[in-house]
Amino acid sequence: MPGIKTKVLLVEDEKSIRKALLAYLHHENYIVTVAEDGAAALDAFFDDEFDLIILDLMLPKVSGEQVCKTIRKSSMVPIIMLTAKGDIKDRIAGLDLGADDYLVKPFSPRELMARARAILRRVAADSIGRGREQLTRGDLVIDTGGRKVFQNGKPIDMTASEYKLLVAMARHPGQVFSRIDLVKRVLGYDFDGYERTIDSHIKNLRAKLGDDPRHPRWLFTVHGVGYRFETGEDQADAAQDTP
Repeated sequence: MPGIKTKVLLVEDEKSIRKALLAYLHHENYIVTVAEDGAAALDAFFDDEFDLIILDLMLPKVSGEQVCKTIRKSSMVPIIMLTAKGDIKDRIAGLDLGADDYLVKPFSPRELMARARAILRRVAADSIGRGREQLTRGDLVIDTGGRKVFQNGKPIDMTASEYKLLVAMARHPGQVFSRIDLVKRVLGYDFDGYERTIDSHIKNLRAKLGDDPRHPRWLFTVHGVGYRFETGEDQADAAQDTP
């Protein structure tokens, strides 16, 4: 909206990188708050509201991983992680912590800005297109405006990836999603090496929802393909429609 600027929290302890990114962020006309360590990052996060967080992992005082975990307990604000750890396992671990994207150092500031714009566009489109949507699936309620999930009125703590998976499937009951489909819906693009971790996310979702894979209520495995979301009501309706 005109007159409303994007607020970014930049968390980076390396002065040269921090200075370069700050220049690029200001060029994008973002309002930037800078934190040089993990403790300062958490102080800034709890003192203000941000549209995007750019978070280095190797931080003094409080690690970037712990900062991400703490933020995810109360907020789904988009997070882009920055790190020198380029191993595929480290990248997957960062995304599983709740990051929306992950860049390995050294990287191009222009690429970071492009990824930031892409994430902000997705968030804005989702907000404008759906408003404060509430998905009610049996005793499961998903408040997409508040990015919260409730079961029998009780909130369920989820990582960003778990939340995105659940919403993607719950919006289309009965539709079969391949693992690649789900990766793209979680990250917005295909991510090499991430496909099989979808199984881990589904396993964690089932545990949090109390969904027995042998007798599922919501998350069904489609062997050789992927997964689908259904409720008892969906299955009953399908049975009635069958001649």
